[in-house]
Parts: sequence; C-alpha cells; structure tokens
Amino acid sequence: MPVTDDAGIAEILKSVRTVALLGASSKPVRPSYQVSEFLRRHGYRVIPVNPGLAGSELHGERVYGTLADIPEPVDMVDVFRNARFLPAIVEETIQVGVPLLWTQLGVIDPAATMLAEQQGIRVVVDRCPAIEWPRLRAAGLLDSPKTCQP
Repeated sequence: MPVTDDAGIAEILKSVRTVALLGASSKPVRPSYQVSEFLRRHGYRVIPVNPGLAGSELHGERVYGTLADIPEPVDMVDVFRNARFLPAIVEETIQVGVPLLWTQLGVIDPAATMLAEQQGIRVVVDRCPAIEWPRLRAAGLLDSPKTCQP
C-alpha cells in the first residue's frame, strides 16, 4: 500500500537526503525544474536524470542519463515522467536499489506500484513534495528547512 498518511510522508521528507529527479528539465517554467529548486532550497541534494541532458549541468549538479549512471547511493527517485514509463522506471529502481519511489501528480500505475512494493520499495503516488512539504510544516509535522542553499 502506498504511503498516504501525513505522518508517513513527513517521515519520508525528514529522512531523505539525496533525490534522483527523473525527468529533470532545464526550463524554469517546467514543474520538474521548479520542484528541483524547491527541494534544493529545503536542504535536499537533487541529482537530475534526463537522457537528453546527460553530461550537462543543472543547478550545479551533473545530469545523468539513467538512474544506473548515478555513481552514488540515492535515497529517493522522484518521477516526472508519463505514467506509461513507470513499469520500466520501477524495474530500474529495483535494479539500482533505491528504497523509495515518489511519483508526481498524475503519474499513476497501480501494477508498477504493486511491483515496487513487492520488492520492498516504499512508494508515494500522485503527490508533489513541493506541495506536501509546506502543508506538513503548517500542520507541525516538519521543521523549517534543513539548510537553505543559494
């Protein structure tokens, strides 16, 4: 069952440090760009993943083509891709051993979610951390940002 309760989502947002943002964009008008900036301002390290931008830099981080290309452990995969890609994303998440998968608003595939959970991956579905974070902070479940990065 995906994590849906406020306490569970707050615990995730407190424990995560490094986020692989799948579907990262270099365009400031895109939600993935805006959420990446939000997460960085709130103390998370965001590693952008986008095959079309691989090898370039975004927000001071190297962009990788796939999750498997990231040379270090990642705490969470944040998915900004069409739901039709979710089964392959789940397979790659399993292969690289990321323990948490977060799918953005509208990115829903119940079978892919079930597969991830069967493999021990915690899943948050159809939510945005940039929406959840302020809401949970206002509810007293999150403290102020860990650090504020420029």
